[in-house]
This record gives sequence, structure tokens and C-alpha cells, in this order.
Amino acid sequence: MLVSVHLPKTAGTSFGQSLADHFGDRLLRDYEDAPLNTAPMRRKLSAALGGLRSGVTALRRLDCVHGHFLACKYLPLRLRRPVRFVTWMRDPVERLASHYEFWRRSYEPRRSLPLHRRVVEEDWPFERFYRSPEMRDVYSQFLWRFDLSNFDFIGITEHYEADFSFFAATFLGTSPSAHRVETNAGRGTAPYVTDPSLRAEIEGVHRNDMLLYRRALDLRRRTRGSIDSTRPAGC
Repeated sequence: MLVSVHLPKTAGTSFGQSLADHFGDRLLRDYEDAPLNTAPMRRKLSAALGGLRSGVTALRRLDCVHGHFLACKYLPLRLRRPVRFVTWMRDPVERLASHYEFWRRSYEPRRSLPLHRRVVEEDWPFERFYRSPEMRDVYSQFLWRFDLSNFDFIGITEHYEADFSFFAATFLGTSPSAHRVETNAGRGTAPYVTDPSLRAEIEGVHRNDMLLYRRALDLRRRTRGSIDSTRPAGC
């Protein structure tokens, strides 16, 4: 079983499409929990209860789960069958700015969830968004009681193509083309936050997520280093 934790605005939609291509009807898309729109204690309880139920449902007929949920929700599956956890991370400052701009562009009054509606209808400035308790340290919220060491793979969005190729070869045994769903294609690769003082301020507010991201980068460097060291000279 592959469990893919989709952290918001980290290319999880693109990754999910590739998983769907590979797993077909053996993939479950789990987006019902809506962690950012659920009070902290309630979402933690929901994840714990979901984990207790996860071994007695249709999951027995599935090979992959992908969606927005607390990662610990599926940890109990490891007591019943082999499970590999994967996710993607992106620079937290850029992730926040991308999330903010995406919500402002994609708002639909009849479909958007409550927090999304508040951000748009109350016309939150970016400062209020990145300082809000709901949006603070999003990675840490999703990874409550789940250490990075539990992940078998952490892709870095800034290196999507290379990391996807490594993932596909290692976990799927194939070399499919990576989907790229562009939600703001007009931007290209331009960064959202270019002011050094603003970046430093956001990094301070989201210090826990910055620590997680830097740890993920270090894990990637060490993994790539070990892979490169095994390649024949000249390759």
C-alpha cells in the first residue's frame, strides 16, 4: 500500500494524476477530512479514529491512497500490511504565497470551504493570511505525531521532474511522464516573494515548517549522494 500525503500547493494535484494513471481503480482519493477547515482537536481525533477504522474497509482492495489528511491517519495500516508513505514539500514561503494567490483566483461561493470563503470575502491581506493560526506551519499541522523518518520518499517540488523520475523508478517500477497541472501558468518560474525582509519575517512566523523543509532538503541531498556514488564513472 502506498499512502501519499498531499500537502497543499506542493504539486500534489499533478502527482495525484500520475498515481491515478498507474493505479487506476486501485487508488482512493481521500479529501474528505479537509484539515485546514477543521478545528485542531477535532481533526486530530478524526485522524486517530480514521486510523483505527482504516484496516477494515475497502482499503483491503486498494493499493494507493492520496489526499489531504493527517499522515498519522494511516499509520495503523503498518500493523496489517506493508505500507510506504510519500509526500512532496515546497519552500514554505513560496508555498504560502502560492496558496494565497490560488485561493484569491479560484474562489467559488457555492463550493469553497469556510476558511477559503473567509480569506476572500473578508479580503485578507497576505500578512493576515500568513500570520493566521489556521495557516501557520501547515506542514506541521498535517504531520502531527508523524516524524519525517516515517516517509519512504519526500519529493521537493522545486525539483519535481527529477524527483518524480526517481520516485517512479523506485516505487512504481516504471518511467511514466510526469503530469504538471499549472494553476498559474502565466507566472512561469518567477518567485512570489522577492523582498528579503518579507521572506525573513515569514520564515520566522513559520519556523517549524522551515525546519521540516530544511530537513527534507538534507534527506534529499543524502539520498541523491548515495545514488550518485553508486553510478559507474562517466555516467
